[in-house]
Order: sequence, then structure tokens, then C-alpha cells
Amino acid sequence: MQSLRTREPLTRDRIITAAIDYVDTHGLPALTMRRLGQRLGVEAMALYRYVPSRDDLLDAVVAAVVDELYSDDDVHFTPQHGWQDYLQRLAHGVRRIALAHPALFPLVATRPSKAPWVRPPLRSLKWVESFLTALLTHGFTREQAVIAYRAYTSFLLGHLLLEVAQRGVAINAIDDPDGAPGTDVAELGGDYPVLVDLQDLLSLDETISEFEESLENLIARLGDMLTTHSSHL
Repeated sequence: MQSLRTREPLTRDRIITAAIDYVDTHGLPALTMRRLGQRLGVEAMALYRYVPSRDDLLDAVVAAVVDELYSDDDVHFTPQHGWQDYLQRLAHGVRRIALAHPALFPLVATRPSKAPWVRPPLRSLKWVESFLTALLTHGFTREQAVIAYRAYTSFLLGHLLLEVAQRGVAINAIDDPDGAPGTDVAELGGDYPVLVDLQDLLSLDETISEFEESLENLIARLGDMLTTHSSHL
């Protein structure tokens, strides 16, 4: 007797997960509703019952990727061991997301938010609320908490966009890593002797040490800001 294969039911979560996997494999420009439907074994029109548009799908993908922070055991939603430890853990959690989904991270960084005051790469009202609450409950004033939030998100965005770009990911519509071949270092010798001489050092991958050092410096500056304010009270 021939067994009947049961098709896995189509759901919004399944579509979002498939979209993330597709972009991880093929890159964001390759994602279309038709190709996503083929991956799921359905016609593209069947997807629109669960995701009304490609824009809605991209918004959902960003939310799902950021929500991976909740399943990261090393990230704490509340400052269990002080605000410095909280910021360290959160930063490394966001970095793990960027490295797990490098082709998607520029989308996380640039996708317009429904709440304009939510800055990338956190892109989650719950995480921004958590961040600000962590600082406000550890002595930061309202103004200091906002300054810290802006500095922290700018630090993460700059470092992680640069890191995924170094891995060959296009970070905007113009930046196509496959479109322009690199320059042969031998061609630079006459005009840029110092650049050629330091090529071995410039080529070293120091991203994690630079990330950690910059993060520690940022947290130290925030601590100095907090101490200076307290001393004037």
C-alpha cells in the first residue's frame, strides 16, 4: 500500500523562517516571493495569505532575527550583574546575530522602523525598554540614559556593518563586492609604498579584539559620565 506524504502546513512562522534561511544562503537581493514559494513547495500567491507583501515579510524577518537575543543564554534581559555586564552581554549577543546572518544584518541596520526613535541594530521596543530601564535603575539620569543609548547603538552599528562588509556582504544598493575586483598590491607599490609595506598588518583580522576594546572604552566613558554626575549631586 502506497503511503501518503503529508505536506507540512503553511504558517507565517514557517514562511519567515524559510525567508531567513533563503537570505542566509542566497543573499537578500535574490529573495522574491516566487522563489520563496518554490522553496516551500507552494505558489507565490499562497504566501500572501500569511504575509500581505514583501515589505511585511522583511519587517517580520528583522523582528525574528532580533528576537534571537531571547534564546541566547549569554544575554540577560535584565541587568543581573550590573549595567556594565548587561551591556557587554547584549553587545556580544547582537554581534553573534550579525555573524550568524551577515547577509541579513544590513537589513536589520537599515530597515525603517514603525517607531522612528528605535535605532538600529536593536530594532525592538522590548529591548530598547530593557536597555533604558537597566540604566535608569542603576543611577543614570533620563538624559544620560538616552546619551548612552545613542552612543551604544552607534558603536554597534558602525562596528558590525564594517565587520559584515569585510566578509563580502553588500551593505547598500551600490556596494557590490562581486562587481569590482580588488587591486593587485603590486600595482600600488610606486604610489603607495607605506600602504604596501604595512599590508601584512592591515590584512590581519582583528575584528573581535577591536570590538571588545571599543566596547570596553565605551562602557568606561559611560561609567565616567555616571560618576561625574553623582559627584556633583
